[in-house]
Amino acid sequence: MSAGALPDSGPVGPVPAPVAVTFSAWAAGLGPEAPPARLREVFEFVLLDAIGLCVAAREADYLRATLAACDSDGACTAIGQARGLDPAGAALVNGTAIHGEDYDDTFEGTPVHSGAAIAPALLAACEGYGLRGRDLLRGMAVGTELMCRLALVAPTAVHRAGFHPTGVIGALAAAAGVAAALRLDATRMASAIGIAGSFASGIIEYLAEGTWTKRLHPGWAAQAGLRAARLAQEGFLGPRTVIEGAHGFFKGFAAEGIARDYGQVTERLGETWQAENLAFKLYACGTMLAPFIDCALRLRRDGLDPADVETIVCKVGEGTVHRLWEPRAEKTAPSTAYSAKFSGPFAIAVALTDGAAGLEQFTDARVADPGLRALAAKIEHRIDPDNEYPRNYSGHLRARLRDGRTLEAEQPHLRGGRHAPLDRGQLIEKMRANLAHGGWPAARAKQVDDLCRGIFDAPDLGALAALRH
Repeated sequence: MSAGALPDSGPVGPVPAPVAVTFSAWAAGLGPEAPPARLREVFEFVLLDAIGLCVAAREADYLRATLAACDSDGACTAIGQARGLDPAGAALVNGTAIHGEDYDDTFEGTPVHSGAAIAPALLAACEGYGLRGRDLLRGMAVGTELMCRLALVAPTAVHRAGFHPTGVIGALAAAAGVAAALRLDATRMASAIGIAGSFASGIIEYLAEGTWTKRLHPGWAAQAGLRAARLAQEGFLGPRTVIEGAHGFFKGFAAEGIARDYGQVTERLGETWQAENLAFKLYACGTMLAPFIDCALRLRRDGLDPADVETIVCKVGEGTVHRLWEPRAEKTAPSTAYSAKFSGPFAIAVALTDGAAGLEQFTDARVADPGLRALAAKIEHRIDPDNEYPRNYSGHLRARLRDGRTLEAEQPHLRGGRHAPLDRGQLIEKMRANLAHGGWPAARAKQVDDLCRGIFDAPDLGALAALRH
């Protein structure tokens, strides 16, 4: 035996290919018929929603800070802004704007916001590098599918480890999406995913006092994915075992004690599209709060007066408690308007009081309202061991009134998701309201809709320049 050789350990079985390699081989081999036609409309909806959200946030303080921190001008569009940026800057700014008000699409399976990470990376790549609309579509299909599938590997484990799944998973998914748009081969796409594993970041300490970092996570993921794909395009090598390796993604970013099912990433690729399970939000706050807001609005329509409430008890999934219900002092009296978006007590209180949970309900003025704080203090949670979270998002409220009566409401699933999807008309209305919030006239809604309808057939993405201020 030569020096340095390993001893013969006898025959071994076939070694499975690394997860990123298997996924990349499928993605790089997609033909012109992919994705299925039904997904094309889903991705049009993602862009329709995203553009409206960029405009809604365009004057926000956090977005102005993000834009001002970008050093390089360029030819790429930051939607709703006059200034052109380089691809990385546009990806960062647009991703931050889309997710800034927590009103963007989410995956109904475990909460990741794919549109806010994937769309900005691809819009910047396609506009910046002269790619076609069909490249944008291909990239959105690959990136979104990887993001959704990675979210299913170990549900709740990333959050439990203290990381924001959208930020850390989004970097890998954006890298795959941009690699697909650039038509990288399977080897370079796997390297792009591997490189992005070292770029992934985003802790959830924003929950402590409602600061802004969560808003930044998808934009950073979009920028990281873009850079990872470009590095791979130029021949930089990344670890092929980035997902399942001994020192890989799910070792670093996911809590122990929750089983990893890597088959979620590789099985039935092209047969089952998890991207079909994107949900579009009706309320400008954390996704898992939506069914509880539905319940609150139903009780309000049935005549419940907030002044008559003695207590409200909410049945919740255990995996949501650390984000939406505790610590109780912060959730009943949020320190910022952003913190209020992740408070079960506040969201229910404002929905009962205002009959809405949109952009106008999560403001500094509403958060400071003493009546809302008093009502939020009456709202408690109880862990329901039968709650299906994260597989299904549901809500249940039981209100005890001062006169002794008890009222209940239940919402069995997420409206806007697979059980009750929104149609194009509903999304256009949401987009129109977001444009108005950002100061754009109603007439521009048709311009946005027309752009989204034709973007995947366009020879280039020059039409994006029309979305500048």
